[in-house]
Formats: sequence, C-alpha cells, structure tokens
Amino acid sequence: MEAIIMNDRVTSDQELIRQFIAGDHYSLEILVKRHERKVFSYILLIVKDKHLAEDIFQDAFIKVINTLRAGSYNEEGKFLPWVMRIAHNLVIDYFRKSKRMQVVDNNPEYDLFETLKVFDETIEDKIVIEQIHQDVRNLIEYLPEEQKQVLKMRHYQDLSFKEIADKTEVSINTALGRMRYALINLRKMIQEKEIILTR
Repeated sequence: MEAIIMNDRVTSDQELIRQFIAGDHYSLEILVKRHERKVFSYILLIVKDKHLAEDIFQDAFIKVINTLRAGSYNEEGKFLPWVMRIAHNLVIDYFRKSKRMQVVDNNPEYDLFETLKVFDETIEDKIVIEQIHQDVRNLIEYLPEEQKQVLKMRHYQDLSFKEIADKTEVSINTALGRMRYALINLRKMIQEKEIILTR
C-alpha cells in the first residue's frame, strides 16, 4: 500500500479514510492524489478517450465519497483495489449504455455465457473480460452440485446435452432443466453481488 508522510509519520489509506469520515476533507484530497494516476491510467487504457476517462474518473470518486459518507465502506486495507473495481464497473456501464456491448436483460434465463462471448468480440482489453469471467467462475461454485456439474460440462467442457445426459445418467430433459435452473440461480447471485454484467 502506498503511504504518505504527514507530521513525521506515515499515514495509511485506512487512516486517511477514518480521518475523512471524521470530517477531515483534506484527507480525501490526499487519497485522490495518491491513487489518481493509477486509476486514471487504467480507465484511459480501456476507453481510449481522455475526456471520457476524466468523466469516468470523476464519477468513480463521487461514488467513493458517497460510499464513505454513508458508512458503507468495509474493504479494510484494500482501498486502491476497491476504487479500481468501481472504475472497472463504470467503464463496463459506459460500454453497455453506448451499445458497444450487447447484453440481454429482459429474460431471467438468458445464457450468460453467450453474452460473455459477445464481450470477447467487442472489447479488446482483456483485463475487463478476465475479471468478469473470474467473478462468474467464483459464483458457479455456490450452485447446487447437480446444476454446477451440468453448467461446467456444457460451457467449460463444451459437451452436448446428450453427452451430459449420458455422463450423468439422466434424461436429456433433466440435463436441460438443471442447466435452466443453474442459469436462473447464477443470474440471481450476480444481481445480489452487483456484478456489473447485469446491472
């Protein structure tokens, strides 16, 4: 974690956050200056437009301020990764709103993995995609075992539903049903975790 010297002592991000919450607005200014280059560079790398990057950067820190003031910040010792995540989400929001990403929101059973394939074709910067894929992989582990098994066979082993049915010794309809519920449950978890893909 980067730190800054104030009054002959090192002031951590967490100390500055506590000071800001206590009413010291200068502490926030120090935090912003400390991390602005990394955050702004990250945004600019993806959107490739300086003015747009500036807007997203400002929106990111407005969200930071609002979260801190609301007392909702709980990323102990991880301020920069948290800010980068906010910036990452705002960038994805921008792409979605500008229709540079195609996302199906109106069907609770839409195939999340087909959406990710569209993302792969649309965005050159793989860091964003890798984060989304990792978020989804992590959530898959929380699915019921039978649903998780079918989903992994289908999307990570590229098996047909007939092959899945044979391997799991169930009917094709049962395999399809498990897949359907896996996608429904996965979407619910994505919404609960506020992963940007379906916001």
